[in-house]
Amino acid sequence: MNSLTGKIAIVTGAGSGLGKAIGETFAAEGAQVVLTDINLENVTNVAAQIGPQALALEQDVVDEKRWEDVFLETQDTFGAPHILVNNAGLVIPATIEDCTLDQFRTTNAVMLEGVFLGCRAAVKAMKSSEQLCSIINLSSMAALQGYSPFVAYAAAKGGVRSMTKSVALHCKEQNYPIRCNSLHPAGIDTPMVRQEAVGASGDATPSTGMIPLGGLGHPNDVASLCVYLASDGSRFMTAGEFPVDNGMLYKPA
Repeated sequence: MNSLTGKIAIVTGAGSGLGKAIGETFAAEGAQVVLTDINLENVTNVAAQIGPQALALEQDVVDEKRWEDVFLETQDTFGAPHILVNNAGLVIPATIEDCTLDQFRTTNAVMLEGVFLGCRAAVKAMKSSEQLCSIINLSSMAALQGYSPFVAYAAAKGGVRSMTKSVALHCKEQNYPIRCNSLHPAGIDTPMVRQEAVGASGDATPSTGMIPLGGLGHPNDVASLCVYLASDGSRFMTAGEFPVDNGMLYKPA
């Protein structure tokens, strides 16, 4: 449908999983995409599959200076960005009894501080745009329900949830053309989820059809909602939190 034609997007953690699906779907909808990942080989392969409308960049989202460079390289290659998807993340299994301080700090550095740095860089780059702009932060159902086996992950995602609202309200107060929303997926069939939650075996989740209660979602289930929130069709939506959970919030598995 090309709902993102004329848009320039940056997607972090785009070398695999959700980030890869979001980057591919954005490109299919007409956007030029800058795909970043700490694993340059992976993200370069994704960009090569998409073609000339994609640029792969190496990025560690906890590196403050690198955020400046990513936005400058985006500007130099495609122009000023209109969309940022803060997706990069990691999972360290640990409960409140066995989570170390280093594990807690590492998790929050990537998934909370990294999102803060991305939002700050995006607001600076987008606030004078003549187009509507969108920041999409990947949070989690763990931010809405808690998740005892991953205490640091839940804490970081809870911070993303509330920070998203603060960013959105600031942009409205300043009359910037920027919306900011958070997505809250439940279990999505990605390499990270399979490794940490359900193991490496089993059939991949179909991309179409109904999903039974307790089943994993497909990365496209998240990517499709990202397309809508990135497009001008969602211009009246900001500071929102959107579960992508197959009803889990109201009937926990």
